[in-house]
Amino acid sequence: QVQLVESGGGLVQAGGSLRLSCAASGLTFSSYTMGWFRQAPGKQREAVAAINWSSANTYYRDSVKGRFTISRDNAKNTVYLQMNSLKPEDTAVYYCAADRSRRWYLAGTPDEYDYWGQGTQVTVSS
Repeated sequence: QVQLVESGGGLVQAGGSLRLSCAASGLTFSSYTMGWFRQAPGKQREAVAAINWSSANTYYRDSVKGRFTISRDNAKNTVYLQMNSLKPEDTAVYYCAADRSRRWYLAGTPDEYDYWGQGTQVTVSS
């Protein structure tokens, strides 16, 4: 079955960096759009970044542009999220997700994604 396993979360001070990884199995990884989402307590899940199957297209929410970078390695079935200059408002559980539809215009829509990881906690202290 399909598995998405996130790692790399943790506690970091404001201004610090973390690199999240998401290892995928049980799917043809190179055919999927991959996304990173986050959910803070009491808030809705929101898209953070997405990358299409070939890495030709990327999406970032405005609040992370210039600080976060999404990338993927299709040979390793892994997608990454490099997070720099972290802020306390970045604190959330971060999820990776896989979308097989290739409807890039919906890359920021959680309902578009078919498979989800279990999430990894990112906590940024002030």
